[in-house]
Amino acid sequence: MRDDIKTLIRSQQHCVLATAVDGLPYCSLMAYATEKDCTRFIMVTHRQTRKFQNISRNPRVSLLIDSRETPRPQAVTIEGSGEEIIAEADREAAAGLLLASRPELGAFIRQPHAVFIRITAESAVFLNGLTDAYREQIE
Repeated sequence: MRDDIKTLIRSQQHCVLATAVDGLPYCSLMAYATEKDCTRFIMVTHRQTRKFQNISRNPRVSLLIDSRETPRPQAVTIEGSGEEIIAEADREAAAGLLLASRPELGAFIRQPHAVFIRITAESAVFLNGLTDAYREQIE
């Protein structure tokens, strides 16, 4: 992944998560943390939410991360797949990653219906300003 894409991803704390089931799209504003290479994103939600139910039925998702408040806005759309993090060791690692950058999520993470989601990026479309666009596959 290009360094300018990683820089944008690391500079932000929120994204828009898009899910869809039966042709009905749904968007959610989400806090996220990313692993070092910026190809996997960690989020937490509640099990009964529409976004979680959608991912459970259709793992295909996209994320929009942007810097709309800068003089030259940038945006990246990440296309990939989402899954629940089930193994306890992986859940603990996910909690640690989220809490390192977002300590205010502590109470939310400890709620009984909280579930961790891992989004694995498969491609990225990067927009730098209004006309400079770049697409790449992520392996």
